[in-house]
Amino acid sequence: MIVDTVRRFVAEELVPHEDEVERTDDVPEALIRQIRQRAIDKGLYAINMPAELGGGGLDALAVSLCEIELGHTAFALQYAVARPSNILRACTGWQVSRYLLPTIRGERVECLAMTEPGAGSDLRSMTTRARREGEDFIINGTKHFISYADVADYVVLFARTGDEGGITSFLVDKEDPGFEVRPGGESVSHRGFHHAELVFTDCRVHQRHILGEEHRGFDVAREWLGATRLTVAAHCVGRARRVLSMAAGWAGTRRQFGRTIGRFQGTSFKLADMLTEIEAAELLVLRAADREARGCATDRDFAMAKLYASEMLGRVTDHAVQIFGGMGLMKEFAVERFWRDARIERIWDGTSEIQRHILSRSLLREHETPKGAG
Repeated sequence: MIVDTVRRFVAEELVPHEDEVERTDDVPEALIRQIRQRAIDKGLYAINMPAELGGGGLDALAVSLCEIELGHTAFALQYAVARPSNILRACTGWQVSRYLLPTIRGERVECLAMTEPGAGSDLRSMTTRARREGEDFIINGTKHFISYADVADYVVLFARTGDEGGITSFLVDKEDPGFEVRPGGESVSHRGFHHAELVFTDCRVHQRHILGEEHRGFDVAREWLGATRLTVAAHCVGRARRVLSMAAGWAGTRRQFGRTIGRFQGTSFKLADMLTEIEAAELLVLRAADREARGCATDRDFAMAKLYASEMLGRVTDHAVQIFGGMGLMKEFAVERFWRDARIERIWDGTSEIQRHILSRSLLREHETPKGAG
């Protein structure tokens, strides 16, 4: 039932706004509020958060099924149907009432800041530093490619603390002195969904703003990375399904040489491959989600789902453009948008190379001879 509700919500509340968002590269604040409120009214807001805290209480499998449906539409629109980051479950004490609960209720919005100009995949090389001064921390540094920072009320910031490579996570309010949000560059993917540069100049926060434990920020991050990679994979499946529908519709009606182009093997075999790859990606997503719901998922599960689904989407959208021919590159057809949007999925939330590293490392670990043996 929840999947049907999400599917109807996407069709009625989100899809009608796609063309305008694509044209203007913007989602007006009034529209964001409208989508958010209607999602709350339908019980679709914060579906991933515990019911006892006011969330939907869905497990990872149910959430992933919903994410597949949300993936059918523009990212800038579906993001307004917020599923707050799992990382916020690390909130304790006063953090719960100031950050966690208002975010679940839709009163506040978060963003996460890890990536830096010199620290992309290699997060341990980040240079943003939080220097302790009594009970406070003084933060200096720059983050970039920070999604949704232009509308967020606060940031979950990762900064270096100590000389031994320790990373600490902080909750920093946008209005804190010394914290500046600057516009990021224009991206060809996901128009209307912007990224920003965050600049911290002697930004002072109290130690009670630490999320998790000091120097243990990566422990907190691991709770977020797996769920985020699973979400990306689910969105890729949803987008690919919509693209397949468009491509099949075109192939079934477009005529050349006296017949519909779907009657030619050059087209029909592409459709067969697209369908098979989508089904395979969905199975990987749902297997990882089921294992997460049962508490036995590993980084390997998330990496495999994210790697395959994101690369599958690239292949599916490319096939779709080929089926549409020259019309596939015209802005009048949504397939162009999905093809362009697909490229980012192999980069953000862990590049394909990082996922392959995780997978190969986990595999080789099972077969390597322990040090000192033999």
